Amino acid sequence: MSKVIIIAEAGVNHNGNYELARQLVVAAKEAGADYVKFQTACPEMVISRYAPKAEYQLGTTKKEESQLDMCRAIHLPLTDYKPLKAYCDEVGIKFLSTPFDLLSIDVLEELEMDYYKIPSGEITNLPYLRKIARLGCPVILSTGMCGLADIENALLVLEKEGLAREQITLLHCNTEYPTPYGDVNLLAMKTLAECFGVKVGYSDHTRGIEVSLAAVALGATVIEKHFTLDKNLPGPDHKASLEPDELKQMVSSIRHIEEALGSSIKRVSASEGKNMIVARKSLITACDIKKGELFTEENMTVKRPGNGISPMCWDDIVGKVAPHDFKEDELIEL
Repeated sequence: MSKVIIIAEAGVNHNGNYELARQLVVAAKEAGADYVKFQTACPEMVISRYAPKAEYQLGTTKKEESQLDMCRAIHLPLTDYKPLKAYCDEVGIKFLSTPFDLLSIDVLEELEMDYYKIPSGEITNLPYLRKIARLGCPVILSTGMCGLADIENALLVLEKEGLAREQITLLHCNTEYPTPYGDVNLLAMKTLAECFGVKVGYSDHTRGIEVSLAAVALGATVIEKHFTLDKNLPGPDHKASLEPDELKQMVSSIRHIEEALGSSIKRVSASEGKNMIVARKSLITACDIKKGELFTEENMTVKRPGNGISPMCWDDIVGKVAPHDFKEDELIEL
Protein backbone atom coordinates (compact mmCIF):
# COMPACT_ATOMS: atom_id res chain seq x y z
CA MET A 1 0.00 0.00 0.00
CA SER A 2 1.03 3.62 -0.45
CA LYS A 3 2.37 5.50 2.53
CA VAL A 4 -0.40 7.01 4.67
CA ILE A 5 -0.29 10.81 4.70
CA ILE A 6 -0.24 11.97 8.32
CA ILE A 7 -1.42 15.52 8.92
CA ALA A 8 -0.62 16.97 12.34
CA GLU A 9 -3.45 19.47 12.79
CA ALA A 10 -2.11 22.42 14.75
CA GLY A 11 -5.25 24.32 13.78
CA VAL A 12 -5.62 27.30 16.08
CA ASN A 13 -3.78 25.69 18.99
CA HIS A 14 -1.18 28.45 18.73
CA ASN A 15 -3.81 30.72 20.35
CA GLY A 16 -2.89 33.52 17.95
CA ASN A 17 0.76 33.48 19.04
CA TYR A 18 3.22 33.20 16.14
CA GLU A 19 6.05 31.88 18.30
CA LEU A 20 3.76 29.15 19.63
CA ALA A 21 2.88 28.30 16.03
CA ARG A 22 6.59 27.84 15.29
CA GLN A 23 6.91 25.51 18.28
CA LEU A 24 4.02 23.45 16.93
CA VAL A 25 5.87 23.15 13.60
CA VAL A 26 8.92 21.73 15.37
CA ALA A 27 6.80 19.34 17.46
CA ALA A 28 5.05 18.01 14.35
CA LYS A 29 8.39 17.48 12.62
CA GLU A 30 9.87 15.69 15.64
CA ALA A 31 6.81 13.43 15.83
CA GLY A 32 7.37 12.33 12.23
CA ALA A 33 4.22 13.80 10.66
CA ASP A 34 4.20 14.49 6.92
CA TYR A 35 2.36 17.80 7.20
CA VAL A 36 1.65 20.37 9.87
CA LYS A 37 -1.67 22.10 9.21
CA PHE A 38 -3.07 25.39 10.44
CA GLN A 39 -6.38 27.23 9.93
CA THR A 40 -6.37 30.49 8.02
CA ALA A 41 -9.23 32.92 8.37
CA CYS A 42 -10.32 36.51 8.46
CA PRO A 43 -12.79 36.01 11.35
CA GLU A 44 -15.09 38.86 10.26
CA MET A 45 -15.54 37.17 6.88
CA VAL A 46 -16.33 33.79 8.47
CA ILE A 47 -18.50 34.49 11.51
CA SER A 48 -21.48 36.73 12.11
CA ARG A 49 -21.36 38.64 15.37
CA TYR A 50 -24.60 36.84 16.25
CA ALA A 51 -23.25 33.32 15.65
CA PRO A 52 -23.33 31.12 18.78
CA LYS A 53 -20.49 28.95 19.98
CA ALA A 54 -20.53 25.18 19.75
CA GLU A 55 -21.36 23.37 22.98
CA TYR A 56 -17.81 22.08 23.36
CA GLN A 57 -16.48 25.63 22.88
CA LEU A 58 -18.67 26.88 25.72
CA GLY A 59 -16.96 24.40 27.98
CA THR A 60 -13.41 25.36 26.96
CA THR A 61 -13.59 29.15 26.51
CA LYS A 62 -15.08 32.19 28.22
CA LYS A 63 -18.85 31.89 28.34
CA GLU A 64 -19.44 35.61 27.90
CA GLU A 65 -17.28 35.71 24.77
CA SER A 66 -18.94 35.44 21.35
CA GLN A 67 -17.77 32.97 18.71
CA LEU A 68 -16.45 35.90 16.68
CA ASP A 69 -14.48 37.31 19.62
CA MET A 70 -13.12 33.87 20.42
CA CYS A 71 -11.86 33.40 16.86
CA ARG A 72 -10.40 36.90 16.68
CA ALA A 73 -8.30 36.07 19.73
CA ILE A 74 -6.91 32.76 18.44
CA HIS A 75 -6.29 33.38 14.74
CA LEU A 76 -2.98 34.53 13.31
CA PRO A 77 -2.93 37.58 11.06
CA LEU A 78 -3.03 36.67 7.38
CA THR A 79 0.47 38.13 6.98
CA ASP A 80 1.92 35.45 9.30
CA TYR A 81 1.28 32.51 6.97
CA LYS A 82 3.97 33.24 4.43
CA PRO A 83 6.78 33.32 7.04
CA LEU A 84 5.20 30.34 8.79
CA LYS A 85 5.33 28.35 5.55
CA ALA A 86 8.98 29.41 5.09
CA TYR A 87 9.71 28.20 8.61
CA CYS A 88 8.15 24.82 7.77
CA ASP A 89 10.47 24.61 4.75
CA GLU A 90 13.42 25.40 7.01
CA VAL A 91 12.45 22.79 9.60
CA GLY A 92 11.74 20.18 6.91
CA ILE A 93 8.02 19.51 7.22
CA LYS A 94 5.35 20.25 4.63
CA PHE A 95 2.93 23.10 5.28
CA LEU A 96 -0.86 23.06 4.94
CA SER A 97 -3.55 25.40 6.11
CA THR A 98 -7.31 25.27 5.78
CA PRO A 99 -8.87 28.46 4.43
CA PHE A 100 -12.22 29.45 5.91
CA ASP A 101 -13.08 32.34 3.59
CA LEU A 102 -12.41 33.55 0.06
CA LEU A 103 -9.69 36.03 1.04
CA SER A 104 -7.81 33.30 2.91
CA ILE A 105 -7.88 31.15 -0.25
CA ASP A 106 -6.07 33.98 -2.06
CA VAL A 107 -3.48 34.25 0.71
CA LEU A 108 -2.76 30.52 0.68
CA GLU A 109 -2.68 30.27 -3.12
CA GLU A 110 0.62 32.16 -3.11
CA LEU A 111 2.15 29.50 -0.85
CA GLU A 112 1.74 26.66 -3.40
CA MET A 113 0.45 24.00 -1.05
CA ASP A 114 0.23 20.36 -2.14
CA TYR A 115 -3.45 20.18 -1.19
CA TYR A 116 -6.35 22.39 -0.25
CA LYS A 117 -8.07 21.06 2.84
CA ILE A 118 -11.79 21.82 2.86
CA PRO A 119 -13.27 21.58 6.36
CA SER A 120 -16.62 19.98 7.08
CA GLY A 121 -18.31 23.31 7.69
CA GLU A 122 -17.59 24.55 4.16
CA ILE A 123 -18.94 21.53 2.28
CA THR A 124 -22.17 23.42 1.53
CA ASN A 125 -20.44 26.73 0.71
CA LEU A 126 -20.93 26.95 -3.05
CA PRO A 127 -18.80 30.08 -3.79
CA TYR A 128 -16.00 28.66 -1.65
CA LEU A 129 -16.08 25.25 -3.36
CA ARG A 130 -16.04 26.85 -6.79
CA LYS A 131 -13.06 29.04 -5.98
CA ILE A 132 -10.97 26.18 -4.63
CA ALA A 133 -11.86 23.85 -7.50
CA ARG A 134 -10.79 26.44 -10.08
CA LEU A 135 -7.28 26.45 -8.62
CA GLY A 136 -6.83 22.90 -9.97
CA CYS A 137 -4.99 21.74 -6.84
CA PRO A 138 -5.76 18.36 -5.21
CA VAL A 139 -8.38 18.59 -2.48
CA ILE A 140 -8.86 16.84 0.86
CA LEU A 141 -12.50 17.19 1.86
CA SER A 142 -13.79 16.47 5.38
CA THR A 143 -17.32 15.11 5.59
CA GLY A 144 -18.42 15.75 9.17
CA MET A 145 -22.13 16.54 9.66
CA CYS A 146 -22.80 15.14 6.16
CA GLY A 147 -25.03 12.57 4.60
CA LEU A 148 -24.21 11.05 1.22
CA ALA A 149 -26.30 13.65 -0.62
CA ASP A 150 -24.27 16.55 0.82
CA ILE A 151 -21.05 14.86 -0.25
CA GLU A 152 -22.32 14.07 -3.73
CA ASN A 153 -23.42 17.67 -4.23
CA ALA A 154 -20.02 18.99 -3.19
CA LEU A 155 -18.23 16.54 -5.47
CA LEU A 156 -20.40 17.58 -8.40
CA VAL A 157 -19.47 21.23 -7.83
CA LEU A 158 -15.76 20.42 -7.64
CA GLU A 159 -15.94 18.30 -10.79
CA LYS A 160 -17.97 20.87 -12.71
CA GLU A 161 -15.29 23.46 -11.94
CA GLY A 162 -12.52 21.24 -13.27
CA LEU A 163 -11.34 18.83 -10.57
CA ALA A 164 -11.18 15.14 -11.40
CA ARG A 165 -12.25 12.64 -8.75
CA GLU A 166 -8.69 11.32 -8.78
CA GLN A 167 -7.68 14.68 -7.27
CA ILE A 168 -10.11 14.39 -4.36
CA THR A 169 -9.72 12.56 -1.06
CA LEU A 170 -12.71 12.30 1.28
CA LEU A 171 -12.10 12.21 5.01
CA HIS A 172 -14.68 10.49 7.16
CA CYS A 173 -15.18 12.79 10.14
CA ASN A 174 -17.34 13.58 13.14
CA THR A 175 -17.22 17.22 14.25
CA GLU A 176 -17.93 16.75 17.95
CA TYR A 177 -14.84 17.55 20.06
CA PRO A 178 -14.05 15.02 21.42
CA THR A 179 -16.09 12.53 19.39
CA PRO A 180 -17.76 9.80 21.51
CA TYR A 181 -16.53 6.39 20.34
CA GLY A 182 -20.10 5.30 19.72
CA ASP A 183 -20.52 8.10 17.18
CA VAL A 184 -17.36 7.43 15.15
CA ASN A 185 -19.05 5.02 12.71
CA LEU A 186 -15.69 4.22 11.19
CA LEU A 187 -17.02 1.68 8.70
CA ALA A 188 -18.68 4.57 6.89
CA MET A 189 -15.22 5.46 5.61
CA LYS A 190 -15.36 2.36 3.42
CA THR A 191 -18.82 3.37 2.25
CA LEU A 192 -17.40 6.67 1.00
CA ALA A 193 -14.82 4.82 -1.09
CA GLU A 194 -17.41 2.47 -2.54
CA CYS A 195 -20.04 5.12 -3.26
CA PHE A 196 -17.83 7.81 -4.76
CA GLY A 197 -14.81 5.98 -6.16
CA VAL A 198 -12.28 8.22 -4.41
CA LYS A 199 -9.42 7.85 -1.97
CA VAL A 200 -10.55 8.05 1.64
CA GLY A 201 -9.09 8.87 5.00
CA TYR A 202 -10.10 9.89 8.50
CA SER A 203 -10.09 13.17 10.40
CA ASP A 204 -9.98 12.05 14.01
CA HIS A 205 -11.53 14.04 16.85
CA THR A 206 -11.68 11.20 19.39
CA ARG A 207 -9.47 11.05 22.46
CA GLY A 208 -6.33 8.97 22.06
CA ILE A 209 -4.94 7.31 18.96
CA GLU A 210 -6.79 3.99 18.69
CA VAL A 211 -9.39 5.07 16.15
CA SER A 212 -6.80 6.57 13.83
CA LEU A 213 -4.91 3.28 13.90
CA ALA A 214 -8.09 1.36 13.14
CA ALA A 215 -8.77 3.68 10.21
CA VAL A 216 -5.35 2.88 8.73
CA ALA A 217 -6.07 -0.83 9.07
CA LEU A 218 -9.35 -0.25 7.20
CA GLY A 219 -7.63 1.49 4.31
CA ALA A 220 -7.32 5.18 5.19
CA THR A 221 -4.84 6.96 2.92
CA VAL A 222 -4.83 10.16 5.02
CA ILE A 223 -5.02 10.64 8.78
CA GLU A 224 -5.59 14.07 10.27
CA LYS A 225 -5.29 14.55 14.02
CA HIS A 226 -5.30 17.66 16.21
CA PHE A 227 -2.30 18.19 18.46
CA THR A 228 -1.18 20.76 20.99
CA LEU A 229 1.87 21.50 23.09
CA ASP A 230 -0.25 21.27 26.26
CA LYS A 231 -3.85 20.12 26.69
CA ASN A 232 -4.25 22.54 29.58
CA LEU A 233 -3.70 25.66 27.48
CA PRO A 234 -6.73 27.95 27.09
CA GLY A 235 -8.65 27.62 23.83
CA PRO A 236 -11.40 25.52 22.24
CA ASP A 237 -9.42 22.60 20.78
CA HIS A 238 -6.59 21.81 23.20
CA LYS A 239 -8.43 19.29 25.37
CA ALA A 240 -9.40 17.14 22.37
CA SER A 241 -5.86 17.22 20.96
CA LEU A 242 -2.82 14.98 21.33
CA GLU A 243 0.27 16.19 23.11
CA PRO A 244 3.61 15.80 21.26
CA ASP A 245 4.54 12.44 22.81
CA GLU A 246 1.11 11.05 21.90
CA LEU A 247 1.40 12.38 18.35
CA LYS A 248 4.80 10.70 18.03
CA GLN A 249 3.31 7.41 19.25
CA MET A 250 0.47 7.69 16.74
CA VAL A 251 2.85 8.30 13.83
CA SER A 252 5.08 5.41 14.87
CA SER A 253 2.10 3.08 15.27
CA ILE A 254 0.70 4.02 11.87
CA ARG A 255 4.03 3.26 10.22
CA HIS A 256 4.09 -0.13 11.96
CA ILE A 257 0.57 -0.90 10.76
CA GLU A 258 1.47 0.10 7.19
CA GLU A 259 4.35 -2.34 7.28
CA ALA A 260 2.23 -5.06 8.86
CA LEU A 261 -0.61 -4.80 6.34
CA GLY A 262 1.63 -6.13 3.57
CA SER A 263 -0.19 -7.65 0.62
CA SER A 264 -3.24 -9.86 0.19
CA ILE A 265 -1.04 -12.84 -0.78
CA LYS A 266 -0.84 -15.56 1.88
CA ARG A 267 2.63 -17.03 1.84
CA VAL A 268 5.43 -18.15 4.14
CA SER A 269 7.44 -15.10 5.13
CA ALA A 270 11.23 -15.03 5.17
CA SER A 271 11.28 -14.53 8.94
CA GLU A 272 9.05 -17.53 9.76
CA GLY A 273 10.40 -20.00 7.19
CA LYS A 274 13.29 -20.98 9.44
CA ASN A 275 10.81 -22.00 12.16
CA MET A 276 9.13 -24.70 10.11
CA ILE A 277 11.65 -27.37 11.13
CA VAL A 278 11.26 -26.42 14.79
CA ALA A 279 7.47 -26.08 14.96
CA ARG A 280 6.17 -28.63 12.46
CA LYS A 281 6.27 -32.40 12.90
CA SER A 282 7.44 -35.45 10.98
CA LEU A 283 6.80 -39.18 11.00
CA ILE A 284 8.84 -40.66 13.87
CA THR A 285 9.38 -44.23 15.06
CA ALA A 286 7.35 -45.10 18.15
CA CYS A 287 9.69 -48.02 18.98
CA ASP A 288 12.72 -49.84 17.57
CA ILE A 289 12.02 -51.18 14.06
CA LYS A 290 14.07 -53.82 12.27
CA LYS A 291 14.99 -53.71 8.61
CA GLY A 292 12.26 -55.42 6.56
CA GLU A 293 9.47 -54.83 9.09
CA LEU A 294 6.38 -52.98 7.94
CA PHE A 295 5.55 -49.51 9.16
CA THR A 296 2.25 -49.70 11.06
CA GLU A 297 -0.17 -47.49 12.95
CA GLU A 298 1.42 -48.86 16.13
CA ASN A 299 5.13 -48.37 15.40
CA MET A 300 4.82 -44.86 13.98
CA THR A 301 4.05 -41.57 15.69
CA VAL A 302 4.18 -37.85 14.92
CA LYS A 303 6.70 -35.55 16.61
CA ARG A 304 8.98 -32.62 16.03
CA PRO A 305 11.23 -31.73 14.19
CA GLY A 306 9.60 -31.02 10.84
CA ASN A 307 12.45 -31.87 8.48
CA GLY A 308 11.32 -35.43 7.79
CA ILE A 309 8.35 -37.02 6.05
CA SER A 310 5.22 -34.95 6.56
CA PRO A 311 2.49 -36.49 8.75
CA MET A 312 0.16 -35.74 5.85
CA CYS A 313 1.83 -38.80 4.21
CA TRP A 314 0.80 -41.12 7.07
CA ASP A 315 -1.50 -43.28 4.94
CA ASP A 316 1.15 -43.62 2.24
CA ILE A 317 3.82 -44.83 4.68
CA VAL A 318 1.69 -47.37 6.59
CA GLY A 319 2.48 -50.79 5.06
CA LYS A 320 5.82 -49.74 3.56
CA VAL A 321 8.93 -51.81 4.34
CA ALA A 322 11.58 -50.37 6.66
CA PRO A 323 14.74 -49.98 4.51
CA HIS A 324 17.07 -50.36 7.54
CA ASP A 325 17.03 -50.63 11.32
CA PHE A 326 15.50 -47.70 13.22
CA LYS A 327 15.83 -46.80 16.87
CA GLU A 328 12.86 -45.39 18.78
CA ASP A 329 12.30 -41.65 18.23
CA GLU A 330 14.18 -41.48 14.90
CA LEU A 331 12.90 -39.78 11.76
CA ILE A 332 11.35 -42.31 9.40
CA GLU A 333 13.06 -42.53 6.04
CA LEU A 334 12.36 -44.57 2.94
